[in-house]
Amino acid sequence: MHTAPRPPSPSAPVAPQLDAVVVGAGFSGLYQLYRLRELGLRTRVFEACEDIGGTWYRNRYPGARCDVESTSYSFSFSPELDQEWEWSERYATQPELLRYLHHVADRFDLRKDVTLQTRVTRAVYDEGAHLWQVTTDSGETVTTRFVVLATGCMSAVKEPDIPGAGTFAGRALHTADWPHEGVDLTGRRVAVIGTGCSGVQAIPLLAEQAASLTVFQRTPVYALPALNRPLSAAENAAFKAHYPEFRAAQRRSRGGTVFELPTRSALEVDEAERTATYEKGWETGLLSGLLRTYTDILADRAANETVAEFVRSKIRSIVTDPATAETLSPRTFPFGTKRPCLDTNYYATYNEPHVNVVDLTETPIVEITPRGIKTSDREHAVDVIVFATGFDAMTGSQVAVDIVGKGGTTLREKWADGPRNHLGLLSAGFPNLFTVIGPLSPSVLSNAVVSIEQHVEWITDCIAHLRKNDITEIDATPSAEEEWCAHVADLASRTLYPDVASWYTGANVPGKPRVFLAYTGGADRYRAECDAAARDGYRGFVLSGAAG
Repeated sequence: MHTAPRPPSPSAPVAPQLDAVVVGAGFSGLYQLYRLRELGLRTRVFEACEDIGGTWYRNRYPGARCDVESTSYSFSFSPELDQEWEWSERYATQPELLRYLHHVADRFDLRKDVTLQTRVTRAVYDEGAHLWQVTTDSGETVTTRFVVLATGCMSAVKEPDIPGAGTFAGRALHTADWPHEGVDLTGRRVAVIGTGCSGVQAIPLLAEQAASLTVFQRTPVYALPALNRPLSAAENAAFKAHYPEFRAAQRRSRGGTVFELPTRSALEVDEAERTATYEKGWETGLLSGLLRTYTDILADRAANETVAEFVRSKIRSIVTDPATAETLSPRTFPFGTKRPCLDTNYYATYNEPHVNVVDLTETPIVEITPRGIKTSDREHAVDVIVFATGFDAMTGSQVAVDIVGKGGTTLREKWADGPRNHLGLLSAGFPNLFTVIGPLSPSVLSNAVVSIEQHVEWITDCIAHLRKNDITEIDATPSAEEEWCAHVADLASRTLYPDVASWYTGANVPGKPRVFLAYTGGADRYRAECDAAARDGYRGFVLSGAAG
């Protein structure tokens, strides 16, 4: 008589199919795979898109480019990679960034461990075995000791929440889901809804094609000139010559970019000196060019107003129609408390006779109709609508997965009132589940690639420590998590950030809890906190063996 084999008891060691699953194949996922492979771990990366690249695969809208200089927004882990790659522009475009990531994947033979067109839909923790069961939309389930969420800060697309959005008879596009074959807008009447970073980058190029372009603006932005240009061979050679020192300085820096920190308040100096300083900051062509001028730009409203008015004066000097210039001038939030934008001819585009801006604070959108966009005063007939409505930032990509931790609690349930974790790395009750540049870490307030490398290296060192000591589980302690969340909130409260309705606080997504989502203490201080926790035997975490 045939008898079925008995299943293992809950306390018996269970061999997982994989050592690690990484979710996402952008900058974070590729580097995490590289590092875990160095440890000899059986690692598999699942990527929902048709190819690797993460945000630089998805975002193909006209004008998409990085707002951190290419020489800084790139991997530092391989000196050879630094020497062999040639950046063509100061700020690389999306195609060039994607080519770079493909080069990295091919150079280090990473593709063989990446499963494309496969979305992770569910992950359930087995408390007895200290393993995750990970399920994909293909129906496959794998068991793994560790899961790393490398899903990105800006990958969960925020769909338009406008009545009638599905009724439009023309073509509807989203900047985060732009057709790979491109779109010919020649002779078309085009509407753009949204003036965040993607809108600011796309609008000048859309205007070059469209017969008419109407921008529907809810909140104007502070946009600074990118002053982008090609990089000469001599510039590239000079940069490569001092790359090692520069990379070391990046890792020590406050935000992953290298500059001299300010020492004075904006209110300590007279207006003439302030204006001269702001002019120099404006002419740097850097996202942080104005933020780095004085110590209190993001801490004192009076100090902030001096730089805000400087930017408004620049808008008035560029936009020829005074009424349009005023519409484009931010007055409802301090400079820098929403992410500033780097632009190329953004404000000047509104001087073109076929470009118009609709102020939605004056005439809000009522609905989208088959013919176009109806505001409170009229219907705007258009052929194409471009939604530049952004993302459910920081947390959206994580709660999109049905993650079930200890006691059957889901991550969505735990984070119902906002994200909770220790050091931005592990959320209590979800052991062995790491996050790269997620909420409550420097993340979007830093150079993302520098923060990615810091997180990946910490996670890799942690896993190596666990394996060396036959430890099968690491979890954040509830008390450490509570202290970290309070610490992050306290630091944010000393700035102007939390009081502003922005995607930094989740205010762009209806129903999302209002919590400031990033660590404002600086990437250098954050790195020190993470290193100290590891050095102290992973203080703030509880480590267990196979039998618990």
